[in-house]
Order: sequence, then C-alpha cells, then structure tokens
Amino acid sequence: MKKFMIGLALAGSVLSVQAKDIVDTAVSAGNFSTLVTAIKAAGLVDTLKGKGPFTVFAPTDEAFAKIPKANLDALLADKAKLSGVLTYHVVPGRVMAKDVKAGSVKTVQGSALTISTKDGVMVDGAKVIKTDIVTDNGVIHVIDAVVMPK
Repeated sequence: MKKFMIGLALAGSVLSVQAKDIVDTAVSAGNFSTLVTAIKAAGLVDTLKGKGPFTVFAPTDEAFAKIPKANLDALLADKAKLSGVLTYHVVPGRVMAKDVKAGSVKTVQGSALTISTKDGVMVDGAKVIKTDIVTDNGVIHVIDAVVMPK
C-alpha cells in the first residue's frame, strides 16, 4: 500500500508540470519584458500561445533600449506597424541552431530575413546571442537588436 501511495504522489507531481509556450517562456525569462509588452500591444499573445511551431528571434530588453524612446513609443502605439515588426521576428516551424543555414528565410510577416553564418549567426545584422530555448510550441533564439522589415 505504501508503494502505491508513493506512486500516486509522484504521478500527481508529474502531471502538475506544464510545458511553457513562447509567451510564458519569454515572461519567465525576465529579460524580454519590452518584447512581451509589445506582443500584448500588438494583439499577438493568442497567436504566440497557439499550436505553432514557431521560431522566434527574440530581442532582449537591451535590444529594445537601442531604439530611441520616442521611436519605440510611436511603434508601441501603432498596432499595425508593431504587429508587422514583431511577426518579422517569427519564422514558421521549429528551426534549431544546428539546422540554421545562411540565406534568406520567409517570416510570418511575409518578408524574408537574411541569415548570415560568418563570424557567428546574424539575423539581418542582429547577432544571435543565445540559441535553442525550447518551448512547447517552438523555439526561441535571442538576438541583440530589433530587426525591421524592409
């Protein structure tokens, strides 16, 4: 009986563990608060919590800080433009670091990002500083700048 009770206790603790989606992972990471604010302002929370899979090139708070405050405030106030910028950071599918190749890749926004693998991985000039943060609906690669659609 004691073994059965321990087994139930262990099973209960395993069942309470939930995988995190892209948004929840970004929130818990602590260095994507501006990105999360932008995702909310653009109305993209449900999309990035959706089934996916998605590959997100996620700018850190420091990356957003490189944008002049007036420009960032204007971007956050323009839902359509903000949505376009954010979806430009998202690629359909789950692309792990080992699978990245130089060239262009179509984004959810519709334009193509340019990927360079010379001297580390670059995405439209933004350096990838951390890779393969796996979520239950995709993967996050951290970048050091906000990239803008052409």
